[in-house]
Amino acid sequence: MRVPVRYYDELFDFKGEWDIPSRCGLRIIHKNNRIYVIVIELYQDNPGTSVASIGKSLLTQICKAKNIDPLNVVYIECNPDTNSKLSFYDEEYFEVTFRPGNDFLNNANYRQLSSDEVKGLLNNTK
Repeated sequence: MRVPVRYYDELFDFKGEWDIPSRCGLRIIHKNNRIYVIVIELYQDNPGTSVASIGKSLLTQICKAKNIDPLNVVYIECNPDTNSKLSFYDEEYFEVTFRPGNDFLNNANYRQLSSDEVKGLLNNTK
């Protein structure tokens, strides 16, 4: 169940929960005067924490490593299609908005992107 490389431009190593070494796919898109940071769950190729479990910290780590102002970022989590028979491995993109505070579960809003929104975002990119 490997994630196709067409989903990401690079692999990004990050500190997961309890500083466990973790990895995600990463794509950064500059479009319409916005910066879209898309993190891709790698499933079996991620040795540590899921991107959905550490979103706010992951965004902070990416912004620091890439010298990006987090206030200018649209943060998106992608669960890629892995051609599994299980529906929870179907492709889904979620825009995640973080509210102030440290409690991840109570401070994140998820909005699933429509297929048209995904196509519009990824159009004319790698």
